Amino acid sequence: MKYLRVLCFLFLIAVTFGVDAAFGQAVNVSNGSSAGGALSDAEIALLRRDLRSEKKRLIAMNLPLTDEEATRFWPVYDRYVGEMTKLHDGFYAIIKDYSENNTTWTDAQFTTMLEKWVKFQVDAAKTRQTFIPLVGKAIPPKKAALFLQIDRRLYAMMDLQVSTFLPLRTQ
Repeated sequence: MKYLRVLCFLFLIAVTFGVDAAFGQAVNVSNGSSAGGALSDAEIALLRRDLRSEKKRLIAMNLPLTDEEATRFWPVYDRYVGEMTKLHDGFYAIIKDYSENNTTWTDAQFTTMLEKWVKFQVDAAKTRQTFIPLVGKAIPPKKAALFLQIDRRLYAMMDLQVSTFLPLRTQ
């Protein structure tokens, strides 16, 4: 587990610096936004691609599976990732809209954004809940619990990475 912590830390650092370098922009500390302000579609796509590829690699490195378990687990994992990706499409749309428009929004628009954000959180939790028994059928419960711990930590780091690009201003 110590190995996972080190890898997660290195992953977070690599993604943070890699994304900043790829964007060619410095993050403005005063408001958290990139130098250009709003997140572009290209920035969001790059961020998502980098995070997803590293996530699967880290799970594979830290989840010891027999060949038989791997044969059962990875298709379930791929379906899970597909569902989470659909949810995150909406999440990134919320982030993009917020980063582009938050300085001109009305109170009603902020309320709508918050409702969408909370719905995303609830839907992500429901999706995890749906896949728990499927993962538990594919691999032993101890390994299923380990997978879910690793997965949740990686999503938490991804959320942290994304949040560094959100402006901390509303005016």
